Amino acid sequence: MSDETGTPDTPAGSPGGGPRPEPLRFFGTSWVDHDNGYAARRAGVAAGSLAAAAASCLVLRFAYEGIRIADTGSFVTVLVIAMFAICSALAFRNTWEGFGKRHDPQRQASLRGLLAIGFVGSLLAYFFRSLTEAPGERLHREEYEKAREDHERRTTRRTGNPSKRKRRR
Repeated sequence: MSDETGTPDTPAGSPGGGPRPEPLRFFGTSWVDHDNGYAARRAGVAAGSLAAAAASCLVLRFAYEGIRIADTGSFVTVLVIAMFAICSALAFRNTWEGFGKRHDPQRQASLRGLLAIGFVGSLLAYFFRSLTEAPGERLHREEYEKAREDHERRTTRRTGNPSKRKRRR
């Protein structure tokens, strides 16, 4: 089993063996060859994440109206708006960086609350990335290619018997 990607080196039912690509959410393994409706899936993911971000902003607007109706004061209103804006910016950055490298699990666990508050930023990062590729495709492709190269290097056989080689004098 590959240490980094967690993918088995020999796929089930495959005589030649080798690493298998890790499936992506909403895409499965269609990202490898861009087949099985890859373009339609990317368009659907882009539209879905943008629609979810728009719906989330509408829900946040209702929350803002509730705070305004409660007449809690301008300090609380500004504090809540700043909290959502800052958390969304941090969530966007964290999600965007996650498409290029694997995150540390402990760091992700400590950021869970912040990322939950900034969910709009994560949805927007997902939308923007899906305009160019499947979110996380570049990272998975690099890991898959490296695993394939490592497998090729391990399984290539030498030609000939080294003991029968002529020696130079």
